[in-house]
Amino acid sequence: MEKKKLKKGIILSVLFFLPVIFLLFLYPSTNNYNPLEVVKSSVLDVQNLISNTSDIQLEDHITVLGFLGKDPESKVVETSNLKELIYDKFQGFKKFQVVMLVSKQAEEASERLKKELTKYGELKYWKFVKVNDSDTKKMFNSLRTSQVLDFNLATNHVFIIDKDLNQRGRLDDRSNKQIEAKAQAFPLTAYNCSEVSELKNKMGADDLRVLFTEYRQKRKGEFNSTTRRANDLKGE
Repeated sequence: MEKKKLKKGIILSVLFFLPVIFLLFLYPSTNNYNPLEVVKSSVLDVQNLISNTSDIQLEDHITVLGFLGKDPESKVVETSNLKELIYDKFQGFKKFQVVMLVSKQAEEASERLKKELTKYGELKYWKFVKVNDSDTKKMFNSLRTSQVLDFNLATNHVFIIDKDLNQRGRLDDRSNKQIEAKAQAFPLTAYNCSEVSELKNKMGADDLRVLFTEYRQKRKGEFNSTTRRANDLKGE
């Protein structure tokens, strides 16, 4: 009887501590994590767009920036993915926001999209910024990307902008297999909301989490900017 109780206690202890140990391994420490690279500095702030009459700004926020253009409802799948996999996960973090640029002519459509997205929770930190076509292009052109806006001035991709108006991403997005095969390096500057795996595994599980860790360490005076993710990928 004593042996059975002891065995049961050991099993329960293992079941309790195993997830904790697993999370500790996943969580980036002060000594070994690499910050998310700056892929473009001096991104334009939506606050400085002439046609923007809201008080929303990117500076001093960690922002996921997107472009919904003239037909926001056509992006219901992409925005739903973003809400479920990114917004719902990070909305409790200080200074986090999602900002979507929409055409001034699409106000009613953006309200319908918002209503659809709020079926499963409020969008307190999700902002729709209404601007004209010229300002949409100006904002998009201030970013580093190989993507283009479609005929509705929209894209399936979103961008990470830090508190200092730097666009964040990966200078080298090669996989280990690609590195071993000596494939040419390529950056990741935008995240495709049509690709669940990219949102979940790259943007959510890694990049945004690392960025929040960076700012937390900066507040504590523990941040070390000498290491970069690109160094690890290059074997340095």
